[in-house]
Amino acid sequence: MRHDQSATPLPKIDTTVPHPARRYDYWLGGKDNFAADRESGDAVAAAFPTIRTAIIENRAFLRRAVTFLTAQAGIRQFFDIGTGIPTSPNVHEIAQSIAPTARVVYVDNDPVVLSHARALMTSAPEGATAYIDADLRDPNKILNDADLRRVLDMSAPVALMLVAILHFIPAEADPYGIVARLVDALPSGSYLVMSHATYDFMPPEAIAKLDAADSGQIKFNPRSRDDFARFFDGLELLPPGIVSIAEWRAEDEPAPRPTAAEMASHCAVARKP
Repeated sequence: MRHDQSATPLPKIDTTVPHPARRYDYWLGGKDNFAADRESGDAVAAAFPTIRTAIIENRAFLRRAVTFLTAQAGIRQFFDIGTGIPTSPNVHEIAQSIAPTARVVYVDNDPVVLSHARALMTSAPEGATAYIDADLRDPNKILNDADLRRVLDMSAPVALMLVAILHFIPAEADPYGIVARLVDALPSGSYLVMSHATYDFMPPEAIAKLDAADSGQIKFNPRSRDDFARFFDGLELLPPGIVSIAEWRAEDEPAPRPTAAEMASHCAVARKP
């Protein structure tokens, strides 16, 4: 990835406030997190004990989706928004292991992610990667970024990855409008890959515990299956449709598979006609 590390100083990191990317890193067993992230992560884990398994399965869903899109759908361009702290294998590592010419643009808005993106998101010589420091809630800024246009050919099919990110966008921020704006910018033959937290399978007492564990700094906005399905309006869902993250094309994964209740996340991959 071509990126001038001296071009702009890194924003100051507030270690006293938990952040989704760093908390996710903590659940994955990473080291790029702070006490506030661990405290928040432990509170969620106390209310939802299978959270770490769900996070690992979410990464596995991402891996299977990218592998399918690269190897079987012929996709060579990926647009990963809400990428988080680099956790190998990243999207470009998966795609370029199959097609070295694959090109990937990552987007996130945390200074810890930015610092790692500069150092770790390196591309195979035949392909390319870039990192955009931007917020999903400002899709126009993302779509107008020069690095996006430099790395991706927006006239050719692109896989838009919105994995475990939309549940941080509240209704008042218009999540459906955000996704529609991004999908509208993609040509026919592109794909949308999404996973999203849900309370569909949880009893009321578990939901109450999770709500109580909410730090106030990181607010989950879980959505039902029907609400999740709305993100795919006008798109063609690939089999097996909307399922748990542990079930999407997981025939080759170790059995027994985690239950939908243990995962508490819907996922799907869809094609833009």
